Amino acid sequence: MKNTTLNDVTSCLSDYDPDALPVRHAQRIINDFITPVSAIEKVALRSALDRVLAADIISPISVPAHDNSAMDGYALRGADLSESSATTLKAIATVYAGRPSGIVPQPGECVRIMTGGVMPEGCDSVIPQEHVGSIGETTITITPGTIRTGDNRRFAGEDLLAGSAAIAKGKIIRPADLGLIASLGIAEIPVMRRLRVAFFSTGDELRSIGEPLEAGCVYDSNRYTLFGMLTRLGCDIVDMGIVRDDPAALEQALRTACENVDAVITSGGVSVGAADYTKQIMAELGDVTFWKIGMRPGRPLAFGRINSNGKSAFLFGLPGNPVAVMVSFYFFARAALLRMMGAEAPQLLVKVKSAGALRKKPGRTEYQRGILSTNEHGEQQVRITGSQGSGILRSMSEANCMVVLHDEQGNVAAGHMVDVILFEGLA
Repeated sequence: MKNTTLNDVTSCLSDYDPDALPVRHAQRIINDFITPVSAIEKVALRSALDRVLAADIISPISVPAHDNSAMDGYALRGADLSESSATTLKAIATVYAGRPSGIVPQPGECVRIMTGGVMPEGCDSVIPQEHVGSIGETTITITPGTIRTGDNRRFAGEDLLAGSAAIAKGKIIRPADLGLIASLGIAEIPVMRRLRVAFFSTGDELRSIGEPLEAGCVYDSNRYTLFGMLTRLGCDIVDMGIVRDDPAALEQALRTACENVDAVITSGGVSVGAADYTKQIMAELGDVTFWKIGMRPGRPLAFGRINSNGKSAFLFGLPGNPVAVMVSFYFFARAALLRMMGAEAPQLLVKVKSAGALRKKPGRTEYQRGILSTNEHGEQQVRITGSQGSGILRSMSEANCMVVLHDEQGNVAAGHMVDVILFEGLA
């Protein structure tokens, strides 16, 4: 079957313009062009944290396996309770968790029961010990209206029924999932293989940490932010360092990466005024398009698929400015990489009051660095970190969220609601 090309995808957009592309269109094109990896491996449960589940986890048992008590107290028959007067019941035994008793209380009888204890046959309610009106040596007395029939009883299969899906394919395994799977007695689970991602920075002005910093040069920060963001996604990463502004070096770096990984991320070299050979080589190696996206920061972006010696990899050519690299990664590359991993990437926008006025031109999406906090009235509010220049990486370090101002929005007055995405939600 013929591979889908970028032209196939973009032809679905009647108003497609690579020199003025809305954010939502770029995200849609990337999503439609990306294909997930197919390799699956089985791993021990403790090795599955942050991995992507490759198949539904089907529960082999019902959880809980039996009706049981949700409290320490007394198991009884709801039919024995009087609505108008005190009820006195005879306590005939004690039931402990993990020790089914086989006891069958008769009308007028109850059993003391511990949390998790299997409900005796015929009992359908539990009164917590602290709610019992009085406790004698062999009897308890219950005040009218203290409990209702069915209170504090957990039903068999209430959490999961045998044969039902406990966790759906595509879920990124979190700590609670480990506990849930362990409760089913499952020791190994199928997960998607880890995604391999290579990244490098381009530019003669860049220096690595430890090298002397000549006049006009800067230390490369982009590889460190990319390292952090890719590591948090759970990728196997290959840091290819800095590639100088040399056509042969760039082509060799792209070919080497392409032949060994699933995706390649570059920073720098795709903006207006960048060396023409950068775009030329990227385009020669595969199906790559170059966009000017209606956004700030991070307007230039290259995307596509490159090939070398029968191998292929998806390419994300990010801008060079440090903040633009992070914004472009978060709002384009991250979702694509998660899709390649077999997972989805929901972006949970929350609406919060803006603590101050925000300047914004309609017609483009702006991502402003923000600090979410609580004001003196206990309300959540967000304020921006100050200057929003795309080279001010300190503003990203100070921020705990991103304020998303959509295409159609203009200036925002203080006190108005804005969309916010927490950085921790992107991790």
